[in-house]
Amino acid sequence: MTPFYATAEDAEEAFYEAIARADLDALMAVWSEDEDIVCIHPTGQRMDGHAAIRESWRSIFESNPRFSVHIRSKVRWESVLISVHSVVETLHLEKDQTAHGPMLTTNVFSRGTNGWRLLSRHTSAAAEEPENGDDDAYGGTQHTLH
Repeated sequence: MTPFYATAEDAEEAFYEAIARADLDALMAVWSEDEDIVCIHPTGQRMDGHAAIRESWRSIFESNPRFSVHIRSKVRWESVLISVHSVVETLHLEKDQTAHGPMLTTNVFSRGTNGWRLLSRHTSAAAEEPENGDDDAYGGTQHTLH
């Protein structure tokens, strides 16, 4: 059964929870069914389509079975059918107490008949710590697109 995400925030939360559980099926369920989906990892590697994205995340989970992502400095732009989230991520690996990051990520969600789904994800290493680095996962700013 395909999960229904009532908001883009619900879809984003499900995505990060799937990462924390290393649950590839749950992670892929957040992605849009559209074949024109894109994921760019911090290494600069670009994956197009379900098969390539699934394989990249399978490989990540295989080499790092448990890690979590702390989100802060969230900025959102939303309209009826699309939501763009710019966040700062910090990775925490299971056996390593060192925080990895910060990384700058843009998640793009679209709304369809099955609720909100991830269309595009682009992550890159941040050149330096963002000025508003004290925001938590629910902080930040929301803008409405018209």
